[in-house]
Amino acid sequence: MESPLEEIEFLALSPNRVDVLELLSDGRYTRRELAEATGASQATLGRILGDFDERSWIRREDSRYVATATGRLVSGGVSDLREIVETERKLRDVVEYMPTESLSFDLRRLSEARITAPSQTRPNAPVQRLLELLEDASEVRTASHAFNEQTLSIVRERVTAGELTFDGVFSESAIDALAEDAGLRARLESLLEADGARIWIVDEDVPLAVVGADEAVALLLRDADGVLRAAVDVDDDAVRSWAEETVREYRTRATPLESEALRTD
Repeated sequence: MESPLEEIEFLALSPNRVDVLELLSDGRYTRRELAEATGASQATLGRILGDFDERSWIRREDSRYVATATGRLVSGGVSDLREIVETERKLRDVVEYMPTESLSFDLRRLSEARITAPSQTRPNAPVQRLLELLEDASEVRTASHAFNEQTLSIVRERVTAGELTFDGVFSESAIDALAEDAGLRARLESLLEADGARIWIVDEDVPLAVVGADEAVALLLRDADGVLRAAVDVDDDAVRSWAEETVREYRTRATPLESEALRTD
């Protein structure tokens, strides 16, 4: 009997084997239908079906084939592994910047995520992607260690126009950085006076930057030196629930920010 790794290798070395087993796990097919669906020759299908039959992964019903319970089990495991590897490949270049200790959802939830990284021609691409999400959203919820000028400006503009509601929890250092600049402080004060904005300040380190913009969730990933390395955004129920809970948790430990707290003598 072959070892489990040898069985995995048996499937992995032939995309046709994986495709045929997946098809037969979902329904009943004739050999001709399998050939049309996979593009495999009749000779190849004969070998595949024979190998599967020896392993009791399929059974024949009249002129059609269908997967057995164990065949479906193997097919499901292969599909899960393929999804895991595809997600890993997508996240490979940014995983070192992800706050993985704070992410309670399965990383496979990021399989459909859009990853925006800086490039030589678009060094500010992650910020631009975030601004795109903010421009289209009607509701934004965020917890972050940073609140930059571009984000503040677009949030203030849309909130004061009645186009956006904004709830933000920020680290004390993020707000202090804005308050030190007279122009940015004035914009922040204007935002605080708007009906659609609520901002809290938390006296602790916020090791992530998560933004919920309507149905989408964006993570801004920075390296140890604070350099923005990527924006990762996805529309996923589990990620959205995690983001909303994260913002709520920080808010329970935060203090509402008032305009008076920004004014200096």
